[in-house]
Amino acid sequence: MPPERALRIGIGGPVGSGKSTLVAALCRALREELRIAVVTNDIYTSEDAAFLRREGVLPEGRIAAVETGCCPHTAIRDDITANLEAVAELEREDELELILVESGGDNLTAIFSPALADVQMFVIDVAGGDDIPRKGGPGITRSDLLVINKEDLAPYVGCSLERMRNDATERRAGRPFQFLSLADDPTAAPIADWVRAQVGLYQAGQLQTAGTSGDEHGHTHQHAHVDDQAHSHGHERDDF
Repeated sequence: MPPERALRIGIGGPVGSGKSTLVAALCRALREELRIAVVTNDIYTSEDAAFLRREGVLPEGRIAAVETGCCPHTAIRDDITANLEAVAELEREDELELILVESGGDNLTAIFSPALADVQMFVIDVAGGDDIPRKGGPGITRSDLLVINKEDLAPYVGCSLERMRNDATERRAGRPFQFLSLADDPTAAPIADWVRAQVGLYQAGQLQTAGTSGDEHGHTHQHAHVDDQAHSHGHERDDF
């Protein structure tokens, strides 16, 4: 049986890591093949939603904004009511296949409730320091995909991509991670491929979501193997 609702992918990460720009890139890459909507989270504004509307990445009715008025963790992990209401409203208006739920800027402890997101992506950037993967935290260790963004900035901020690669490999224990530069690859091709794979598994009834089975945190790892979908864009992309 096909799923009764759209796949929900949570996208979290610190302020300035490039979440909104990545969401925009994914919408552009996938909007011709999937029926997509986005829910953004900001504490006091709807700035991220306004950015996506200005960019014209989706029809305005498919972009919803949640103003959390509190710590971003609360709205995606503890009291997810506002996000669930936004998701439900989008699904009443359209027959959707994919909903991207972007968290407000948060730190490395943020993780989505499995009642809100079926799979979760966490975005960091090299300008935040090459010790971030080593520091760990749920976003680093337990997300279904870790995106290490802005790799093109590494030479300018004294960041070692090799160190980040080694630490991410150790901390993530087999879960996938992907280096990305939207300056060099504005289509975010390897991330779009990963999203396509999740949608395909979900629609086929083969995706074990965060709320079904897995480790003690409710997260599964069977959908982490997408090696054959990595793209090369002038950088080494062997992290899937």
